[in-house]
Amino acid sequence: MLNKSTDKRDQYEMISVSELVPKNHLLRKVDKVLDLNFVYDLVEDKYCLDNGRPSIDPVILVKILLIQRLFGIKSMRQTIKEIETNVAYRWYLGFSFLDKVPHYGTFSKNYTRRFHDTDLFEQIFERILEIAIKNNLIDHSTLFIDSTHIKANANKNKYINHVVKKDTLHFQEELNNEINQQRLSQGKKPLKNKKKEEFKNKKVSTTDPDAGYYVKGEREKQFAYSLHSCVDRNGFIIDHHVTPGNVHDSTQLKPMVERLEEKNMLPITLAVDSGYKTPFNAHYLLEKSIVPAMPYTRPKGKPGIFKSKEFIYDEYYDSYICPNDELLTFKRTMPTGHRLYKSNPIKCKSCPLLNKCTENKNYTREIRRHVWQDDLDIIEDLRFVDTIKKAYKLRSQTVERRFGDAKEQHGMRWTRYRGIKKVSMDTTLICAAMNLKKLAMWLVKEPQTA
Repeated sequence: MLNKSTDKRDQYEMISVSELVPKNHLLRKVDKVLDLNFVYDLVEDKYCLDNGRPSIDPVILVKILLIQRLFGIKSMRQTIKEIETNVAYRWYLGFSFLDKVPHYGTFSKNYTRRFHDTDLFEQIFERILEIAIKNNLIDHSTLFIDSTHIKANANKNKYINHVVKKDTLHFQEELNNEINQQRLSQGKKPLKNKKKEEFKNKKVSTTDPDAGYYVKGEREKQFAYSLHSCVDRNGFIIDHHVTPGNVHDSTQLKPMVERLEEKNMLPITLAVDSGYKTPFNAHYLLEKSIVPAMPYTRPKGKPGIFKSKEFIYDEYYDSYICPNDELLTFKRTMPTGHRLYKSNPIKCKSCPLLNKCTENKNYTREIRRHVWQDDLDIIEDLRFVDTIKKAYKLRSQTVERRFGDAKEQHGMRWTRYRGIKKVSMDTTLICAAMNLKKLAMWLVKEPQTA
């Protein structure tokens, strides 16, 4: 037991690279399910056949990127170092023991010249998704949409204040049409489109102007990006895109559903969190015949004052009944898309519940009901259906788990790149790698031991 082992480090042996790679290694499975030869056609216009020095094979470049993202290696420099010593990585790239690995600087230049401003990574993402669809691994009957923030490569203390014009509501046209239809049914003239310009202060990073200043609850205020993803029941990422971190989640539901419609992958049920629970999103999903699974949201209002839900809406008479059994009658439809209901101040003045109802000096209680409130009410009723409850609970096992994996295992907690184009390319590659990993594990089964 005390004898020293013989040093065999300099011993020559006849062995191939392939023999040293375990049969169940992830890269063996990846190599079986994804043939990257289609990349040659996608980048053909980026290369010249009869001019310049010999270039690095574009498939090798893509495989190096996939290795980095599949195994969560932090930087390209470290990735190249790992490839130099890792036999499995060399095998996947088709290298022998003696083949020289490209220098990380050479790789960076090739990456910038060949892939910049292209949709190559998006094409790879779609190709992997196509393979999953052909093998019946995608279940789009129930889909899950959510977003997560990615910390930008920017100092949160280095910014300038800009005064910018406020954006119009992303559903302004649909809202105006709904308001005018209701006004016409009431015998009133349609509202005139008044283009009133409003401005706001905006923090713009001097390091990465594309990043948005992310403010959410008790989390750290920082410049960030948001990745918006749609995931199926099996955990495959169906759709994704990147926005600045200060873009609200609710504005991104419609474009994602539109892309799903283009792919013929509209779900029966769509589960989202409270950030997407708006009157427009409820109206839009129900119009698309999609069943929304949304959570309970706590009613807002001043403590000690009756909430709007404590007033009963009478649909037949289009009025509200207060806790003291008095009516709040309809007055008008406002440009904001709310229908205004008011109480009778003469009756309210002598009401014993006045202190709990309103602090208005004119003794009037007002309730604003959105023109799409009926759609929100339908969603509230759907919350109590067992199938909807189960669908919403699956969020933690699908889209939220994917975000956790992306940040912990694939380096998406923060980005090393600056500019939304580069960040989008990087996140697309991460999403592609995650789908590829799941695809390989599901399609290529490990051999059973006797």
